Amino acid sequence: MEIKKEKDLELEKARHSLAHVLAKALVELYPNTKLTIGPAIEDGFYYDIDLDQSITPDEFKTIEKKMQEIINRGEEFRREVVSKEKALKLFADNQYKTEIINELPDGEEVSIYYTGDNFFDLCRGPHIDSTKRVQNYGFKIHSVNGAYWRGDEKNKMLQRVYCYAFKTKKELADHIAMLQEAKKRDHNKLGRELELFTTVDYIGQGLPILLPRGAKVIQIMQRFVEDEEAKRGWQLTKTPFMAKSDLYKISGHWDHYKDGMFVLGNEKTDEEVFALRPMTCPFQYQAYLNKPRSYKDLPLRYDETSTLFRNEASGEMHGLIRVRQFTISEGHLMCRPDQLEQEFKNCLELAIFMLKTLGLYEDASYRFSQWDENDKEKYIGTKEQWDEAQATMKKILDHLKIPYVVGIGEAAFYGPKLDIQIKNVFGKEDTLITIQIDQMLAEKFGMEYTDKDGSKKTPYIIHRTSIGCYERTLAYLIEKYAGAFPLWLAPEQVRVLSLTERNNDYAEKIKKQLFDLGFRAEVDTRNEKIGYKIREALSMKVPYLIIVGDEEESANTISIRGRGNENKTGLNLQDFIERLKNEENSKKI
Repeated sequence: MEIKKEKDLELEKARHSLAHVLAKALVELYPNTKLTIGPAIEDGFYYDIDLDQSITPDEFKTIEKKMQEIINRGEEFRREVVSKEKALKLFADNQYKTEIINELPDGEEVSIYYTGDNFFDLCRGPHIDSTKRVQNYGFKIHSVNGAYWRGDEKNKMLQRVYCYAFKTKKELADHIAMLQEAKKRDHNKLGRELELFTTVDYIGQGLPILLPRGAKVIQIMQRFVEDEEAKRGWQLTKTPFMAKSDLYKISGHWDHYKDGMFVLGNEKTDEEVFALRPMTCPFQYQAYLNKPRSYKDLPLRYDETSTLFRNEASGEMHGLIRVRQFTISEGHLMCRPDQLEQEFKNCLELAIFMLKTLGLYEDASYRFSQWDENDKEKYIGTKEQWDEAQATMKKILDHLKIPYVVGIGEAAFYGPKLDIQIKNVFGKEDTLITIQIDQMLAEKFGMEYTDKDGSKKTPYIIHRTSIGCYERTLAYLIEKYAGAFPLWLAPEQVRVLSLTERNNDYAEKIKKQLFDLGFRAEVDTRNEKIGYKIREALSMKVPYLIIVGDEEESANTISIRGRGNENKTGLNLQDFIERLKNEENSKKI
């Protein structure tokens, strides 16, 4: 079921117009400003400028005051269409604008917009009619960051002035309050405070170090995923981290994905060139090709906990969400055409089961990623093959009543896919789980099966992840729960605290009982005040604290402190253990 993402066009026009107001304000305040581009974005707008002095936060209020002054004048936005030659003369002192204009075909007319009578900018529009329309809007400059011209690090570094903009000042205030809460949950900050991961400059961007607590959470998820996949008929494989370029040339990755790969060696000078794997599919196909296949063998499901390597741009790196080395719950399923819909449904049901178990289901949205037939060089296969694959996938998604939006140009180079999207706390959306339909790579690798009538057929392949990238999943879980993981995922489930040194042996005994039963328990017998030990344990988001003193030891009981200000004394340890078992086994969120 296709759904349309409705945009607030009036708000988008207003934000775009405010970007011009910002540009005019900057030119009035800093006459040497060279303007580049200034689009509307999800929560406001930005403008990239070339200016020989750095704009600091101390100047934000002055710029905002100048913007309000322009708005209060009630200046009109007026469009004028000029020839390419005239546009080049108008912007002769701005190399950025002239670069854009020169890329236009000869003879094409150029659109410019005036803000009042004394400021114009290169722009397609549309705009609101007058700055009076945004007099009651709430806007605020929130940051100035570096940005390369056209995103190319070989170009000059510009200043990108970011501004929030909303229809009312209350909406602006609410948005800022939401962002303040988001900062508290930001996995990049909280994950380090909770000792889940760290990064080191001399190791490199996008290469996080998972500390014991973070590695434990991923280990728990990995074991859970592999067990659940095995229950559903998936067979585990283990394949190499690298391969000769020959493999990637067969799959098409060498021609269509080489820039995103880490290549080891030089084709011109080395006899053999290798590359670290960016995905597992061409490796797992070798398991299928290991022996002849019959229609009776299908569906054949291979899964793998795969470590992958992708050469992401340095500007794209973000904590655990976008990294250069990551581990993924990857699988490839070979099936007959008559099995395709049911197998796709099974893959989707597994993904949904995982999302629900983790507590991320309500945060997910779906995108049907298709090819762009106007950019055929990005893809392999013919238009007929793509039309067939996309029609098949559309039929399946509509039959399953999946509410999706269409993403043109977002397909893999070999086939369409369903992307399950999650937003981080700041509203940026990334793909967590993907399910793809593909027949093209099967043909490239000569993957066949003998059908009932003895003829050779090419199987359909479903590429899928069940929980996606573990690092990215961990990031979303940190933000979802503000680091307070559900008991079954918590790296440390129980911490036993001794009230005095006299109670250390009793505390150690309780910790050992819990540990021997498989619970992730720690003990704190340091000679510190109990208040200090409690605060430290709570800061690490430990689900349950067991506190033992003389009273508990003499009665052979425990006192507990749980989340939500739960405080109980005089409890039987075995009763508490049963409670832990029930909560863990139910995977209660």
